[in-house]
Amino acid sequence: MSKLADSYDDPVRIAVIGGTGIAALHSFTQVASLKVDTPWGTPSSPISILHHPSPTSGKPIPIAFISRHGLHHEFAPHEVPNRANIAALRKIGVRTIIAFSAVGSLQEEIRPRDFVVPDQILDRSKGVRPLTFFEGGLVGHVGFGDPFDEGLAEVVRACGHSLEGEGVRLHDKGTVVCMEGPQFSTRAESNLYRSWGGSVINMSALPEAKLAREAEIAYQMICMSTDYDCWHDSEDVNVAMVMANMKANAENAKNFVGAVLDELSKEEHGELVVAKHLDGGSKFCISTAKEGRGKEAMERMDWLFGEGYFG
Repeated sequence: MSKLADSYDDPVRIAVIGGTGIAALHSFTQVASLKVDTPWGTPSSPISILHHPSPTSGKPIPIAFISRHGLHHEFAPHEVPNRANIAALRKIGVRTIIAFSAVGSLQEEIRPRDFVVPDQILDRSKGVRPLTFFEGGLVGHVGFGDPFDEGLAEVVRACGHSLEGEGVRLHDKGTVVCMEGPQFSTRAESNLYRSWGGSVINMSALPEAKLAREAEIAYQMICMSTDYDCWHDSEDVNVAMVMANMKANAENAKNFVGAVLDELSKEEHGELVVAKHLDGGSKFCISTAKEGRGKEAMERMDWLFGEGYFG
């Protein structure tokens, strides 16, 4: 077996962030493994560059893959270096992220092994996790009213529904409750989130989605229900249950993600994939006057966006 390259010259526009149950994309050809050091530290895993044949031209399309919790699942949710992960992906050219997450269901109709394409988030994290690139003398407020990218969501939904005959069960919308963890919810919390209209619960949607928006990257999460949390009168959620359902549904999960990448690789989605609609979203969110901007903060921004991006 030939040694993997440690660099990749062409920009990589599409990335997959793999969570519990999606540790790799085995049907793709790995051509490089990149170690990217960022001003926010080292990502949770090396970035694998995978080649994926274009459905239209057959020309290889590069896909970046990063494992959110590390190669051996060594990072707890509050320990994931989210800023380093998102910054490293932006640096190599990524403008579209498909993120996968195992979730607990908060609603009877979302059964274990169902998939959800969420459109909203309720933040129940506790400020433990660094959650912004804008700090240390640079204040920025990006819009986050719609935390997921609707253009990407439309593609993901269409791909999911196309696989319904093969065992994929899909819910087109839903609200993710992002809790701090790493412990699971109390019964009182679980029922409270249900009363708020929560659809599913995880520990990973934030600050990942917020940082992607700040980095002007289109972001959509695919959630797979592994349990009914603890509000349900069935067995309380535990790690063995989560992993058993992930294993049983692994083929559907990989087929789903693969179908999305197939579709996004088509030329007709070129504008969506480079996230033209997000260009300038961070440039024009800055409220700190030039004379008040911190030197180190601006150096970090130059690394992330390119020198002089903020004028």
